[in-house]
Amino acid sequence: MQYLMAIDAGTGSVRAVIFDMSGNQISVAQKEWTHLEEEGVPNSMSFDFKANWTLTCQCIRDSLERANLSGDDIAALSATSMREGIVLYDKDGDELWAVANVDARADKEVRYLKENFGVIEEEFYAESGQTFALGALPRIMWLKNNRPDMYEKVAKVSMIGDWILARLCGVIATDPSNGGTTGIFSLKNRDWASDMSKKVGLKDDIFPKVLEVGTLMGSVTDKASKESGLSVNTKVVMGGGDVQLGSAGLGVVDVGQAAILGGSFWQQVVNIDKNTPPPLDMGIRVNPHVVSNQSQAEGITFFSGLVMRWFRDAFCDMEKLEAKEKGVDVYALLEEKASRVPVGSYGILPIFSDSMKYGKWYHAAPSFLNLNINPELCNRASMFRSLQENAAIVSSINLDKIRDFTGVELDTIVFAGGASKGLLWPQILSDVTGCRVKIPRVTEATALGGAMAAGVGIGIYKDITEAAKKLVVWDRVYEPNMENKKIYDEIKIKFEKAYAVQLKLVDDSITTSMWRAPGL
Repeated sequence: MQYLMAIDAGTGSVRAVIFDMSGNQISVAQKEWTHLEEEGVPNSMSFDFKANWTLTCQCIRDSLERANLSGDDIAALSATSMREGIVLYDKDGDELWAVANVDARADKEVRYLKENFGVIEEEFYAESGQTFALGALPRIMWLKNNRPDMYEKVAKVSMIGDWILARLCGVIATDPSNGGTTGIFSLKNRDWASDMSKKVGLKDDIFPKVLEVGTLMGSVTDKASKESGLSVNTKVVMGGGDVQLGSAGLGVVDVGQAAILGGSFWQQVVNIDKNTPPPLDMGIRVNPHVVSNQSQAEGITFFSGLVMRWFRDAFCDMEKLEAKEKGVDVYALLEEKASRVPVGSYGILPIFSDSMKYGKWYHAAPSFLNLNINPELCNRASMFRSLQENAAIVSSINLDKIRDFTGVELDTIVFAGGASKGLLWPQILSDVTGCRVKIPRVTEATALGGAMAAGVGIGIYKDITEAAKKLVVWDRVYEPNMENKKIYDEIKIKFEKAYAVQLKLVDDSITTSMWRAPGL
């Protein structure tokens, strides 16, 4: 029997997931990784391609071992990754430099572009759906300004998922859904807009070929076979951006469908026709979808999953011990305790990610507002629930912004990623949004989307849309409690007012922003 593999390179970890041809998850192996700030380079977040390739190969080997399979059993694989993160190569295809998705070192370069090229950001956004906040142009310009010798050697650029595929088969290429997040791209044409690079004085000949998701690229090389344990007969297939492939893994492949992916970051996506223009206020990003005639309007909530990890590790040592004694996941234990906390978490207001303001994006200092000194009310359970409620509230605000420029009214949201594994968080999301929330049986939706791409590449499925409609199976459905929604509607208003005040504290240099887009 033959199987499909997806390699998912996320912000906080890499995983290798094996599926059978019917989309059933067979095994998964995961390794956490860390992106480090370069010495002397504020707000940098370098991607360590040497160490991370070793972790990737360990995941591949571990997933094979856990499934009791050999490399010969994997018919095809694909990869998906955090968007925005880029890898630069020399003429021989060797890596020179790489950064992860929220690398924000290019502050001066963003400011330079805005101050010296008029309304160029607005012009580029109208074509690409991207601003300079997480774009590749300012980062490449930073390299030119600060590492000129390295810049001169740059011959190709790709995304991090593309880098994994290049390591495996030797072909450097990208797809629209991931490459589009560089901002050097045309939503309508689904191809590079290299003239953007030329207009700002950067190389315009470093852009590799663009392949649609599911295109066969080649086979695993001898070298990669030895490193990873895969077979040289395993086919390597073009993947895509984690959110867009995750949407396919959720069955969100038709115009008007919506999903929320709850991982390290939370993304709220709504499928739209590819000819839909981005909003004039530049408040929401628009990306190419993995379905060729569609784009996706996308809101992003920063660090929702990472904040939960921080809260767990900083405050919940007792719950970790209790969970270990009971043989349960610590998050499941925290959710069980949080389920006994009433809606609204006794008024606690977390201040972490703002709603999306893509054109001018920065966040307040991390904090909890409205705490009290009654330990029966203000404790780890109520603070944990408040974080769950807050992630859902910010998601709801972003969906409201998407509705305002697309006209799409939602009654159903598909929810996946780590956050959907619990029982409480999906119900909170349903209550906050007033929408039915559907949970797929395979919550590793991004990896399933990658497996779909692999299957398309070897002819198992006609295309991504067919694969999604064949493979996605539903596990649970949550109906909204409209009385709870009334409470959450009031909390949304309070949150937005409170957040504006917290941003003013950052503006006045009293507190420090959790994250600030370059150039602000």
